Amino acid sequence: MLKVNNITKMYGDLKAVDNLSFEVGEGEIFGLLGVNGAGKTTTFRVIMGLLEADKGDVTLNGKKIDYTVTDKIGFLTEERSLLLKMNVLDQMLYYGVLKGMEESVVESELDKWLERFNIKEYKYRKIKELSKGNQQKIQFITAIINHPKLLILDEPFAGLDPINVKMFMDVIKEFKERGSIIIFSSHHMEHVELFCEKLVVLVKGRSVLEGKITDIKREYRQKNIVINGNVDINNLVKQNGVLEVQENQEDITVKLEDEKYVSGIFKYLSKGQNITKFVVEEPSLNEIFVSKVGESYDK
Repeated sequence: MLKVNNITKMYGDLKAVDNLSFEVGEGEIFGLLGVNGAGKTTTFRVIMGLLEADKGDVTLNGKKIDYTVTDKIGFLTEERSLLLKMNVLDQMLYYGVLKGMEESVVESELDKWLERFNIKEYKYRKIKELSKGNQQKIQFITAIINHPKLLILDEPFAGLDPINVKMFMDVIKEFKERGSIIIFSSHHMEHVELFCEKLVVLVKGRSVLEGKITDIKREYRQKNIVINGNVDINNLVKQNGVLEVQENQEDITVKLEDEKYVSGIFKYLSKGQNITKFVVEEPSLNEIFVSKVGESYDK
C-alpha cells in the first residue's frame, strides 16, 4: 500500500502541492491528473524521495521511502531521460545496475523486452538513432526492468501509434495483475478511463476531484443524451436544461445541465418526431475534467 498523507511542498512562496492525500493498494492503477503546472511532477518526486515534503509523509507498505526501497520503484518520466550517445544495452546496464541488478540479469531482461516490443535488432544501436516511438519503448523498459513494486508512469504513450499503445497497455495490465502499485498520469482522458479505478485531479497543487471513477461519473449531475432521428435542432436547443446540442456524423448529442431534465426531453421528442435512438449516457471523464478544472480556475 502506498500512502500519501497530507503532503505540502513549497518552492519559496509558491505552494506546488497543497495538503494532498491518497492511497493506492497493490494491484491498483491510480490516476494522478491535472493541467501543466498542477503539481503532478512535484508529487511524483516527493513520492520517490527525490524531494522532501515540507509537511506530511509518504510510506510504501508502512515504511518511509528512501534509498533502501528505491530499487523497488520504476519511473517513466514525461520528458525523455535517455543518454542519446549510449547504445541500448549500455543504457539499460547503467539503469539496471543503479537499481541493484546484476549485469547478466539486466541483459537477460532486456532481451526479453526487446523481443516483446519487436525491436530486438536495436540492442546495440545508439539511442539517438532510434525513432521517437522506439526511444519511448526503451525508456519504458528502463522503468520496468527491475519488476518494480511501485510503478509511476507519466505520459507513457507519448509518441506511440495505436498498435504500440495497445502493446504498452497489455504490459501495464500484467504488472497490475502481479500486484504492482501503479500511478498513471496522462492528458488523454480516454486512457485514464480504460486503466484507472481511482483518481485525483490537481489544480494549483490541491485536489479538486477525487474518488472512484465510476462514482465520480454517476454523481456528476450533467448527462448526455444520444439521439437519432428527424429532429428540429433549433427548437431542441431551447428546451429546459439543454446546455448544448452537437450534430455528429451519425447522431445528435444533447448535453444536459442535470439528469432531472431527461424526462422532459424525452416527452418533447416523443411529440411527432421520428426518433429511432434515445440513449442516456454518463458524461466522459474528459468533460468532467474540463468542468472541474474550469470551475477551480474561475474561483
